[in-house]
Amino acid sequence: MRSLSVVGGIYRERCLQPTWDAVLGSAGRAAQALGTVKASRKRLHAYMSDRARSEVELLAELADFELVPTDLPFLVLFDYAHTLGDPVISPPIGLMGQRLPLAVKDDVVLRYGMLEGDAVVAANIAVYDPQSAFGAAAFTANGSSAKRLAVVLNRLELRSITGEEDPRAGADWLFRNDGAEVVVLKMGALGARVITPVGAWEIPLYRSERVWKLGSGDVFSATFAAMWALEDMAPDDAADIASRATAWYCGHRALPTPDAATLATMPFEQVRPGTGRIYLAAPFFDLGQRWLVEESRRALLQAGAQVFSPIHEVGPGAAEVVAPADLAGIEDCDVLLAIVNGMDPGTVFEAGYAIRKGIPVVALAENSREEDLKMFVGSGATVTSDFATAIYQAVWRLPR
Repeated sequence: MRSLSVVGGIYRERCLQPTWDAVLGSAGRAAQALGTVKASRKRLHAYMSDRARSEVELLAELADFELVPTDLPFLVLFDYAHTLGDPVISPPIGLMGQRLPLAVKDDVVLRYGMLEGDAVVAANIAVYDPQSAFGAAAFTANGSSAKRLAVVLNRLELRSITGEEDPRAGADWLFRNDGAEVVVLKMGALGARVITPVGAWEIPLYRSERVWKLGSGDVFSATFAAMWALEDMAPDDAADIASRATAWYCGHRALPTPDAATLATMPFEQVRPGTGRIYLAAPFFDLGQRWLVEESRRALLQAGAQVFSPIHEVGPGAAEVVAPADLAGIEDCDVLLAIVNGMDPGTVFEAGYAIRKGIPVVALAENSREEDLKMFVGSGATVTSDFATAIYQAVWRLPR
């Protein structure tokens, strides 16, 4: 049985909606995810402030990890408005400085990128998740070494490290220059792609009823590491179990996930990405409403959808100009996302028009009464009180 070390950030995470406040970060969450995994020894390496120590000590004890802390004079804080938003990080990255790197040597090492320092790894088997869209470094750039290496990263990180846009070209760069054996490319709504020197496999994204995105990438990497490095699964099978575990985590907001055998038998529905345009129906008459429109539009575009937003495409104007243009926009769309907080009459009308035209409707209703939503529910609309879930449900309804 192999021994395992996890090294990465321990950060405090707060979210306004849904409410969340926990000391986790990539390393803490990975320890939770790997709490039931069998290894001869499990160690958690991290920079750590006194403010975080008691919480992390309890986390490590519950997950059966030996804690190996290195003093840090501050606790890094990530503040999110919602789980699809960009966090406000404090102290600011430019003021953190860089600590001396952590030295981690073990049979298996799961290494995450960190803001406040780095980790130099010596492992028989390593899994590396750089977790940096800009300025990401190759695994071996700091002197790390591994007899077998898997790199798990997204497109921005791949481009940052290799300079390549094409996944195969980027993977080939990592095979040649970083000594990687496997590259797992995380592609959001498109699932993941496992690439080796001899082949490539598409790994599906699995649907969850609700979508909790905070830390989902941490869970994917941790589960992949457990399956590939500890259980000796083929990389495509390991990535499939990791995708299933991530879907379970997104739906339940809890860790650890069920074991691999249970996950493999669960009837997860594969998400087959569609294409098309989403009509964004929402009031935009004050700063809060306009902010939510901007966040929704940005999230939809990042998920790969085309968006028709009346305030952006038509703008304010006379009723005889705006109404026909907006209705034409609805008819030219494949899905309508309605933000019905406050039950704005125009938004409700647009949703009803779409339903009458047979266009799928997803409604975000954070503060609406059940009675107000009766016509939405009764006419087949998807109704949710969670922002991230509404975005994903709308994207998932696009035609294939």
